[in-house]
Amino acid sequence: MTTAVTDIQETSVKPSGGRVVVLWDGGVVSRTLPPEGSLVVGRSTSCDLQVDHKGVSRRHLRVSWGHRGASDERHLTVEDLGSSNGSKLRGASLAGSTSVPLAFGDVVEVGREVILVVQGPGVPRLGVAARAPEPDQETPDVAPPLDPPEGVVAESPTMRAVFRQAHLVARGDIPVLICGETGTGKEVLADAIHRASSRAARPLVKFNCAAVPEALVESELFGHVRGAFSGAERDRDGLFIAADGGTLMLDEVGELSPAVQAKLLRALDAREVMRVGETRPRPVDVRVLSATHRGLEQMVTAGAFRQDLWFRINGFRLDLPPLRARPEDIDPLLKLFLAEAEARLTDAARVALHRHRWPGNVRELHHVCARARLLAGDGPVSTDHLQLTGARPHDDPRVSSPAPGAADTSLGGDLRELERQRIVDALAATGGNQTQAARRLGMPRRTFVSRLDAYGLPRPRKGRRGAT
Repeated sequence: MTTAVTDIQETSVKPSGGRVVVLWDGGVVSRTLPPEGSLVVGRSTSCDLQVDHKGVSRRHLRVSWGHRGASDERHLTVEDLGSSNGSKLRGASLAGSTSVPLAFGDVVEVGREVILVVQGPGVPRLGVAARAPEPDQETPDVAPPLDPPEGVVAESPTMRAVFRQAHLVARGDIPVLICGETGTGKEVLADAIHRASSRAARPLVKFNCAAVPEALVESELFGHVRGAFSGAERDRDGLFIAADGGTLMLDEVGELSPAVQAKLLRALDAREVMRVGETRPRPVDVRVLSATHRGLEQMVTAGAFRQDLWFRINGFRLDLPPLRARPEDIDPLLKLFLAEAEARLTDAARVALHRHRWPGNVRELHHVCARARLLAGDGPVSTDHLQLTGARPHDDPRVSSPAPGAADTSLGGDLRELERQRIVDALAATGGNQTQAARRLGMPRRTFVSRLDAYGLPRPRKGRRGAT
């Protein structure tokens, strides 16, 4: 059974410009949204957006844009037209011939190797930086593959999908919003996007919005002139000017104050900055990559983050999964962080590492491994050397019930508990879809179902909807 998206809340938008952009490894096509109507995406020459890729059906999907009722508000929807390889929105498959609400910035996976994004109003259009964005359709030069940087592990399907999308978006100038928990590698992903872009020869400048006192943020970003405030003893260019021609990464962008948000929006809209104490603006050519661990959509609703700025920086969103959602990457990371000591890792220690919830994600795992190597010396790396702290899966009352049968404190019992927890996590990650969960774990569906019965896990009810 395929999980279908049918209950996503619809997002209304004011009538203004927008574009549908389809990207694949080798090309990109785009079209302006019509005042009202729809665009069909597919491989056929009769489609509104023709995508020359073998994974795309002749008529793959339809994006519609029009009025809702008597108001002048408009809404977006997407519908899979019975394609062979399917379409996914927010990780869940689209049900055939069902219109699903779509929001600006949403990423639709068309088959397995093509992505579609709807750019909202005020978002620079996607294209190669060196090209004039005049034609309504373009096929830029093929960018080099965006492989994970050295020292970055991306064996899991979720991480491979992130880097595949990053590879496609790196070639353009569209702003990118990188979301993820602390320690998931947002800065590393920004590095990779910059190196794969047409701006790679120019600077990549990074600014942590949470690490500088609010009174100094404006000066850091835009610069100041001598005497603009107490302590300004000389003229100083800000980070926007330092990044001119290149990329500016705004880490923890959700920490900016409302006053700085307004000035940042103006700089992005006008493509110019004004140093503190100066009256003449300076033009800048900067691509902005923003990163946050906070829910900006919720902040917009609460009035803590400007909606127009959110539209501006959220041209394309990349979500980095937490380490607990990518268990396939733990063993490769252990090989990387423990090096030769990985061969001395005891079975019990390995089980403990897999069972840990990793609230600090990859950064926490790196520190744990470094400490364990130091404490173990030349001997075996045991659980005592790991010194793990924080929540574990069995601390969660939703998954705390043991498997049927007597308690088993042997290594075999630990391994069974590890497998049981991996099954629970896979079901949670796929919204209860047993087929997808089995595929995620690399086991046949029949075997997966037998494991559910063996561990006393209830089989999710058929027809569960809206999983992401």
